[in-house]
Amino acid sequence: MIRGSGGFIVDPPADQTHPSFSFDHSLKGLRIECNDCIEALRTSRAQAAATVEIRPMTNPNSPAAPTGAAPGDEADGESPACVLVFNANDPSGAGGLAGDVTAIASVGAHALPVVTGAYTRDTAEILDHFAFDEESVSEQARTILEDVAVQVIKVGFVGGPENISAVAEIAADYADVPLVAYMPNLSWWNEGQIDLYLDAFRELLLPQTTVLVGNHSTLWRWLLPDWGSDRSPTARDIAKAASELGVPYTLVTGIPLPDQFIDNVLATPQTVLGSEKFERFDAVFSGVGDTLSAALAALIASGSDLAAAATEALSYLDRCLDSGFRPGMGNVIPDRLFWAQPDTGDEAANDQMEALQGFDMPPHDTKH
Repeated sequence: MIRGSGGFIVDPPADQTHPSFSFDHSLKGLRIECNDCIEALRTSRAQAAATVEIRPMTNPNSPAAPTGAAPGDEADGESPACVLVFNANDPSGAGGLAGDVTAIASVGAHALPVVTGAYTRDTAEILDHFAFDEESVSEQARTILEDVAVQVIKVGFVGGPENISAVAEIAADYADVPLVAYMPNLSWWNEGQIDLYLDAFRELLLPQTTVLVGNHSTLWRWLLPDWGSDRSPTARDIAKAASELGVPYTLVTGIPLPDQFIDNVLATPQTVLGSEKFERFDAVFSGVGDTLSAALAALIASGSDLAAAATEALSYLDRCLDSGFRPGMGNVIPDRLFWAQPDTGDEAANDQMEALQGFDMPPHDTKH
């Protein structure tokens, strides 16, 4: 676990839930700006970024715009942005759709969850996973897409190559919608299934991905398996490997630094767009990657530019982990609704909580 200025950040390897580069991708729908959120970038970085043409963001390889409202074009000014989420059900509530829905709602957007399968797990580890068939996944998504205009698509663990293919087809059909893809640590799975999943994700979904999110060691093993240098790859090295597969932006988390620090870096092959450094502490969380990628997707959907969204998503994750809790005998779970907890210094809230604790529920006397 890693502590930042405001709380804890997980050591992502412990989280078990979890063609050459060009800017020819259509990037409509997501603003990328050098504003106050990346004020910390040094002049050299700003000069490097100035040489990169950055356009509004959508999925790469965009054909015609989809029917329906454009991203951000809501029926009224008060409706939250909508995020279509592909992920598995997690009965522990640590990650999966439970984590996605809560994180997305917490930062002010509305989740449209598509169930791709279900984990068998507790709060300590994943024991198994049962994937839905690709037709049921596709039908869930296409039915809601015919009704609701979405601003971002977020993809977590979808269970197998067939479902990856189904999600990639949908992403291609809605190519003006940015896609945030999270690659979790799959070490709980068997090696053959991991290889098939990663190959399909690389070939089918990465070309549709706008922002790839993943832990440094996970992305290193996947995208740079033949890395031969004595030094570890940088975020830009990983971003370059991802860009060769069609990904314009990569958020790399958990990059080891000296003195028990880690870095989290948003990068392209040409430059670093932003970074957040945290101090490492001993603890194990579950559901961290889903929380971060879901918050990032929701902030993008709500209109934040990419650098600001990444910074805010990391800050949000920091506070979630600072307020984390252990509901069982396993790992700690992020409290994605930390802001809803009563302030310990609020006497009125404390009195109300004490009153509620003294309230006895009547016995359940339903007879069958």
